Amino acid sequence: MSRTAERELDAAGILDPSLRQSYLTCRRLNAEHGKTYYLATLLLPPAKRPAVHALYGFARWVDDIIDEGTGPADPAGQSRVLDEVEALLVAPAATGHGVDEPPVVSALRDAMRRWDLPLSHLVDFLASMRMDLTVTEYETFADLERYMWGSAAVIGLLMLPVLQPVSPVAVAAPYAADLGVAFQLTNFLRDVGDDLRRGRIYLPMESLRRHGVDRARLERGVVDGPIRRLLADEIARTREIYRSAAPGVRLLAPDSRDCVRTALRLYGAILSEIERSGYRVLDRRVAVSRRQRAQVAIPGAVRALTARRGR
Repeated sequence: MSRTAERELDAAGILDPSLRQSYLTCRRLNAEHGKTYYLATLLLPPAKRPAVHALYGFARWVDDIIDEGTGPADPAGQSRVLDEVEALLVAPAATGHGVDEPPVVSALRDAMRRWDLPLSHLVDFLASMRMDLTVTEYETFADLERYMWGSAAVIGLLMLPVLQPVSPVAVAAPYAADLGVAFQLTNFLRDVGDDLRRGRIYLPMESLRRHGVDRARLERGVVDGPIRRLLADEIARTREIYRSAAPGVRLLAPDSRDCVRTALRLYGAILSEIERSGYRVLDRRVAVSRRQRAQVAIPGAVRALTARRGR
């Protein structure tokens, strides 16, 4: 265990050895798969980080159940696993952790107790994950929004208690939900090719038709004029949601603001990278360079440390 990880767990008052290992599993998932998210998490005070690791680790683990299973797809079997996970989360003994339950579930249940995270949001998250087992496309943006409520907006809302808004939660909540949606739309745009290979399209079908694009055209893997115009429009839509979410940063505790501000800037930079690549998202995964991440994160870290000392 690294000194940084030990310091986080100590600061959060997580002392049980088994529980510490569960949180470390979530931390590793965050560091390995959510580089931008993980980098932003490190700008939080140490006591807040384990809960964020737990949320990310759980969400990633569930996503892997849906997307990374071995052998033929088994929607019924995968749905049963999600049902079992939900049963563990709603179990009366939510303050403990069982020896047979997945580490990510143990960590999340503990974080739910420590930060009073709403169980209803996690139920909504699992409901959207079940949709991925059977739904492969969304007719309108409103249809997609219904999916993103559970897959993205509630993640922003689950983060709120940890980020400790200085305004009433009801005031900060819409901004947090919008930011979760903007992050997910950015992922959808970056991962068009990967999602297509899994049989899914997360761009509204009405948008595809407006630009003369269909599934077959995307599957050819050639970014032509209609596809570029489609992606440009969806990027503009996503940027508008970022603009709606941005004022919510100032509603958070001072020692949480730079975490969210950094994540917002880095995720927003993915959109610029998509444009810079010529919208080449069908055959590759666009990413922000390490240098760009450092240019954003280092000043953010300085500000975060200053805010922490001031608090």
